[in-house]
Amino acid sequence: MIQFLLNQELRSEHALDPNLTVLNYLRDHVGKPGTKEGCASGDCGACTVVVGELQTDDDGREHIRYRSLNSCLTFVSSLHGKQLISVEDLKHKGELHSVQKAMVECHGSQCGFCTPGFVMSLFALQKNSDAPDHAKAHEALAGNLCRCTGYRPILEAAEQSCCGKQPDQFDAREAETIARLKAIAPTDIGELNSGDKRCLVPLTVADLADLYDAYPQARLLAGGTDLALEVTQFHRTLPVMIYVGNVAEMKRIDRFDDRLEIGAATSLSDCYEALNAEYPDFGELLHRFASLQIRNQGTLGGNIGNASPIGDSPPLLIALGAQIVLCKGETRRTLALEDYFIDYRVTARQESEFIEKIIVPRACVEKLFRAYKVSKRLDDDISAVCAAFNIRLENGVVAEARVAFGGMAAIPKRAAACEAMLLGAPFNNATVERACAALGEDFTPLSDFRASKEYRLLSAQNLLRKYFIELQTPHIETRVTAYV
Repeated sequence: MIQFLLNQELRSEHALDPNLTVLNYLRDHVGKPGTKEGCASGDCGACTVVVGELQTDDDGREHIRYRSLNSCLTFVSSLHGKQLISVEDLKHKGELHSVQKAMVECHGSQCGFCTPGFVMSLFALQKNSDAPDHAKAHEALAGNLCRCTGYRPILEAAEQSCCGKQPDQFDAREAETIARLKAIAPTDIGELNSGDKRCLVPLTVADLADLYDAYPQARLLAGGTDLALEVTQFHRTLPVMIYVGNVAEMKRIDRFDDRLEIGAATSLSDCYEALNAEYPDFGELLHRFASLQIRNQGTLGGNIGNASPIGDSPPLLIALGAQIVLCKGETRRTLALEDYFIDYRVTARQESEFIEKIIVPRACVEKLFRAYKVSKRLDDDISAVCAAFNIRLENGVVAEARVAFGGMAAIPKRAAACEAMLLGAPFNNATVERACAALGEDFTPLSDFRASKEYRLLSAQNLLRKYFIELQTPHIETRVTAYV
């Protein structure tokens, strides 16, 4: 059984189809059709809901953290121990919520189909903002598409709803909601079981290892932003899943003098602060990693584990020399991330083995790390090419070089020939041009709807040139860049 709060209503579910999304649960099972399906792939934001989780600050204060999610990519099993809020829950005692009023007063809705998703993104923004901030408003709404308004009135609604915000019914009930969430906090393995399909929800790494050993055919579910597409887009059935999002040990970020250890189930939003503090380019890329809804849900381990050749984080992590810890039963092994990827969607992971955490070296001033993303639009788009460069110079000579790309091969991959041209050579224009030519030996990219093979190779070479120029003239640095 799993338990969660539907606004303030306790829901206990056991026999639901584990392949059921929160979107279809709301619409078909509890009669809340305000949440809309626009794309069923996490791109349009019409299905946005907000999930509340109990959090404890460093000072011991308990509060509820509210985050926007795409309900079309969220399986119901991931709600275990949490609070689900949909657009119907905002109206209180016959009065619209302040974010709804702002949308009305600023004329932020025309056809209205996308409006519930915008309202929920605004609600989450209001809960997480103390003052209006143009950049935060853009970030919060980047995952919501509207074909009618041109966005200006919606951004005005964001400013109005966050400026001088007043306490609402959720603030008034916070203590009560905290108590109810504590009362339903999971204490044992949860399960949804429809007879022919099941999803298991462990709470510890040890339980996860035992379950995965017992069900090696199971699909591991973390954020689900990739896995759910198999159900919503390809109409496949997932007979057995194991949801890892309640394993607290895999949602931690531990800081050591020489490294960060990031649990594989840590959301990308939670990774941001730690990675941005060490590597600002990594932080910039995470701002452009899909939408805020996706980052709130997707995990760093999942972005590695799905072995996509266009995943944004692996090239950066490879350039940084990151490692992963793989767990199978009581056995653990540490593997360089670059050795995890073998071929297209083929990895070094053994049966019943899973990524427990990612080890990222801490920044040092001697190494010059930069990252770049090329995509058709700035926000919420997949890379055509993603590049990461990390070199160390001694007296103007390249002493160490790690160059990695995504979108250039069947796997995220280091550019060995390019690195060889850089190593031991003076870091000047002639060396960079030889290294650019060597990229043609490292990669034979494919053409697809995102970019031609010629465009990809030229972009990769130009990004290396850009890296060189920025290091010579840091005042013109633009960091993570988009090309249209």
